[in-house]
Amino acid sequence: MTRISVFDGTDNTALKLAEEALLKAGALQRAIFNSANFSSIATDAKGVIQIFNVGAERMLGYTAAEVMNKITPADISDPQEVITRAKALSIELATTITPGFEALVFKASRGIEDIYELTYIRKDGSRFPAVVSVTALRDAQGAIIGYLLIGTDNTARKLVEAEQKKLDQRLRDQQFYTRSLIESNIDALMTTDPSGIITDVNKQMEALTGCTRDELIGAPFKSYFTDPERAEAAIKLVLSAKKVTDYELTARARDGTETVVSYNATTFYDRGRTLQGVFAAARDVTERKRVEAMVATRTVLLSEANEELQRFAHIVSHDLRSPLVNIMGFASELDVWQKQIFERLKALRAQVEGEQNGESDEGLRSDVEEALSFIKSSVAKMDRLIAALLKLSREGQRQFQPQFIDMSQLLRSTLDSLAYQAQDVNAKISIGELPTITSDRLALEQVFSNLMDNAVKYLRAGVPGSIEVRATDSDDAITYEVRDNGRGIDAKDRERIFDLFRRSGIQDRPGDGIGLAHARALVRRLGGSINVDSEPDRGAVFKVTLPKRWPLPAKEMMA
Repeated sequence: MTRISVFDGTDNTALKLAEEALLKAGALQRAIFNSANFSSIATDAKGVIQIFNVGAERMLGYTAAEVMNKITPADISDPQEVITRAKALSIELATTITPGFEALVFKASRGIEDIYELTYIRKDGSRFPAVVSVTALRDAQGAIIGYLLIGTDNTARKLVEAEQKKLDQRLRDQQFYTRSLIESNIDALMTTDPSGIITDVNKQMEALTGCTRDELIGAPFKSYFTDPERAEAAIKLVLSAKKVTDYELTARARDGTETVVSYNATTFYDRGRTLQGVFAAARDVTERKRVEAMVATRTVLLSEANEELQRFAHIVSHDLRSPLVNIMGFASELDVWQKQIFERLKALRAQVEGEQNGESDEGLRSDVEEALSFIKSSVAKMDRLIAALLKLSREGQRQFQPQFIDMSQLLRSTLDSLAYQAQDVNAKISIGELPTITSDRLALEQVFSNLMDNAVKYLRAGVPGSIEVRATDSDDAITYEVRDNGRGIDAKDRERIFDLFRRSGIQDRPGDGIGLAHARALVRRLGGSINVDSEPDRGAVFKVTLPKRWPLPAKEMMA
C-alpha cells in the first residue's frame, strides 16, 4: 500500500498575524482589567457582581470571592446618595426609578452615557469619593446581558478641590477685608489708570459725586470737579512726582452741590513694578474751612473786643463825668448853703433873744434836701456804671438784661440828674406819658442821658430853651423822639456826629465826641436804630426806634 503525502501549500501568514493580534488584545484587556489604578466591576443583567478586578479589591478591601454572585454595586455605595440619585433621575427623566442598583445603571440601560460621582464604602466601613462610568454590556442581538462599572478613587481630586476652595475663600476673604477697609474710610477713595480714567471707587466717592459706582468707573476723573483742568493737572503731577498732598479741588455732585476737598494721591504698581495708575483720596475739608473761618472770625472778634474795651473806657469816663458835674455843682451849692445856714443860725439865735423877727428856714431845708437827692441820684448812676465796667472786665462785652421799663419814669429820673445844667440855662423840659417797653434799663439810661445832655448843652444863649420827649407806637416798634430848639446841626455833620471822637462844627461846649457814638452802638445792640433830623438854628430831633419784642436773635442784635 502506497502512502500518499499531500503538501498544503496555502500561505497562513494572515492567520498568524490575526492570532498574534488576538493575543495582544487579550493581554491588553487582561492588563487593563487587572490594573490596580481603577476598579472594574461587571454585573449580570440583574446587577449581581460577576467580575471584581484587582483595582476593585485594592480600593474596596473585598476579595473577588466575597462579592461575586453575592451583592450588587448598590450594596457598596452610600445608600442615602443612591436614594438621592433615584429621586433626581425620576424628576429629570419623568419616570419613577427605584432606589438601588436600578438608580446606578438606569441611564446606561437606556443607551445614555452616564458618569457620576458617588461615595463607595469599604469593607472596613471607611468611605471614599469615586467617579463611576457605567456601560451596558450587550450580546450580538443587542440585548443587555450585564453592566460594567469602572471607578476611580476621587480622593486626591477632592483634596485638591478642597484646597482650591480654601484658597478661593481666602482670596474672597482678603478681597472682602480690603474692600471693607476701602469702604470704611471716611475719605472718598478712587483709583484711575495713568490717563485719568476711573477704575474703582468707594461709597464715599459715590456720595461726593451723587453717581453710582458703575457710572463712575470708566469716566474721566476730571469730569467731577469744578475746574477740570486743575483736576487733570493733579493726575499728571502725581505721575511725575509719585505723590501729592493737600491739593485743593472743588468736587461738583450731580445735583450741583459743591464740596471743597483736600486731594492726596500716589502712584501704585503691580508685582512686576509696572505702573497701574493713581490711588487718590479726597477728604471733605468743609468743616476744616469752617473752623479756620471761625478762628479768623474769633481773632477779629478779639480785636474788636479789645477795641470795645478801649471804647468802653472812653465811654465810661464820659458817662461818669456827667454825674460828677452834678455832684460838683451841688457840692458848690451846698458850700454856699452852708454859709447861709450859719447866717440863718445867727438870725435864729437873735430871734430867740428877741432882737429881730427871723424868716422860716423851710425853703432852705427843701433846697438842701433836693441837692442831696441829686447827689445821691448821680452817685447811684456812677455806681451802676462802675458795676457795668467791672462786669465787662470779667465777661467781655456786657450782656443785656431784659426787663419791663416805664419810659416816662426813666426819662424823669434822667432829667433829675440833668437838673443842675438845665437850671443853669433856664431850659423848659417836658416829658409826656411814654409807652412802656421791655429792654435793658442801664443801656436806655445811657442812651437817653446822652441825648438829653446834648440837648441841654446845645441850647442857644438868649433864647428860651425847650426840650420835649414824645413817642409814636407801631405794631412791632416804638420810636422815642428827643426834640430841642437849640443850635441845630449842619447837614454835613448829621452822620459823623455818631462817630467816636467826632463832634459837630460847634466847639464852644465841653465834650469829647463819645456820647452819641456810644448811644448808637447801644441802640444797635438792642436791635434798634438812631438818627437825627436837624438844621442850623432850628433845633434837632433825635429819633430812637426800638423793637417791642425781646430778646432778638443774636445775629440781629449784633448787626
